[in-house]
Amino acid sequence: MAAATLLAIPANARHAFAARENDAKPFSFDALIRRARERSHRAYIAAPRPMPAVVEQIDYEAHGEIKFRAEEAPFANGDGAYPVTFFHLGRYFGNAVQMHLVTNGMAREFEYRAELFDMPPDSPAQALPPDSGFAGFRFQEWNRSDDWRTQDWVAFLGASYFRAIGGLGQYGLSARGIAIDAAVPGRDEEFPAFTEFYIESADRPGAPVVVYALLDGPSVTGAFRFSMVRGLDRTKGVVMDVESRIFLRTDVERLGLIPLTSMFWYGEYGGQQLNDWRPEVHDSDGLAIWTENEERIWRPLNNPPATTVSAFTGANPKGFGLLQRDRNFSNYQDGVRYDRRPSLWVEPLQPLGEGAVQLLEIPTDDEIHDNVGAFWVPAEPAKAGNGYALAYRLHWTNDEPYPADNIAQTVATRVGRGGEPGKPRPANAYRFAVEFDRPEVMTRIPYGIFPDVVVTSSAGRIVRTFAEPVPDGNIWRAVFDIEIEPDVVADMRLYLELDGQPLTETWLYQFQSRIMTPT
Repeated sequence: MAAATLLAIPANARHAFAARENDAKPFSFDALIRRARERSHRAYIAAPRPMPAVVEQIDYEAHGEIKFRAEEAPFANGDGAYPVTFFHLGRYFGNAVQMHLVTNGMAREFEYRAELFDMPPDSPAQALPPDSGFAGFRFQEWNRSDDWRTQDWVAFLGASYFRAIGGLGQYGLSARGIAIDAAVPGRDEEFPAFTEFYIESADRPGAPVVVYALLDGPSVTGAFRFSMVRGLDRTKGVVMDVESRIFLRTDVERLGLIPLTSMFWYGEYGGQQLNDWRPEVHDSDGLAIWTENEERIWRPLNNPPATTVSAFTGANPKGFGLLQRDRNFSNYQDGVRYDRRPSLWVEPLQPLGEGAVQLLEIPTDDEIHDNVGAFWVPAEPAKAGNGYALAYRLHWTNDEPYPADNIAQTVATRVGRGGEPGKPRPANAYRFAVEFDRPEVMTRIPYGIFPDVVVTSSAGRIVRTFAEPVPDGNIWRAVFDIEIEPDVVADMRLYLELDGQPLTETWLYQFQSRIMTPT
């Protein structure tokens, strides 16, 4: 573990922190792994929840009025790069999390005190005792930038959730340490939590900040190391290298490793468009997968009629992620700037083995709910006593970091009534128009030549297929109709081909007619 320098703490916070100097303890990632492994052999003990009746009164509005004082932030006034600020406990974040600062292999607890926060005199939080703990923390921008007090770039808050901003300066989707039994019939999903954090400073912008976390839950324990890079060029987003060791206390039906969580209400397709004035509302618009055999897959997201889990089986994917490809503001028309939400790409740094990328989609009628998840599920059953060692890189960027330059990407999926204009429209027929773009690829198509549309479906009947160029650009559109009975689910697969060679990535989609009905 690289040595770190503990930066000067403001004078008004230094006395309380100095009281902990004699309590400094040796710290290493290896020791944290040992603690996680040992805990997995003992019964689960829930994290402390200080004064629940008081914390319950700190609702969304009250929590928003409690602000950590920037001048109290560790690493604000010394030779480190990124100050750390802390989140207060509240109704939705009631578990006390221990925070430690690490320097030269020694960890010292940074304790909660009410005076670390600005809060109204009548705030319920005034009743909490010292050492109540924190809900989470975040790193602010470089402490020599003008906006560091108001701008942060990564946050850990709630269970094992964390997120970072992308190159366009927005938060959006989240990642988690682990997902346990998500969407398993007859079981409640379990939400293990990070219970302790150990934070090392960075001595300059562009150098990694390192955070260690202890994970605990009824079915699982774990130890994590996050090495996170945020440079002066903010357009490059954030890159995290994550190492984790996972230990199972009990059998788990669906073990979701490297889980991502996002929101998709509706896109340019689907009946939900009739429920809101905006053209599209989503943090992510598709799941991308780069397979071991070099196939590139794009699966547009759904807001399904019922909870759905789709599995994309294959060993050792080179990467996967939930992406926000549509960057056109006119397709959202919203001041919250969905067009600026980051994409999140998972790059395994060691082989994942046999298993599947699974996509979880949950019905939603509003944008306030995260209803999409993507994670890696190992093929072998997850049994008590199992251990897992993971190493992966998370790219919080505008686009996927390793796009294929020899095939075109999907840029739109459009769905409407099937049939032909001027003729009676057949019942239960739906038209799909899938658009692909990458100028250096699509301009290779000779004038007057039309690519082949290669499309299959697990149900229904595919008819009326053709390809056409979209006017005024290099975009090509693959068009087909599917005739399918109500409530039948069809898994479709499509790509454009020229002279027997793929021109585009593989478009996958799961369709049933109820998706077209507003709820």
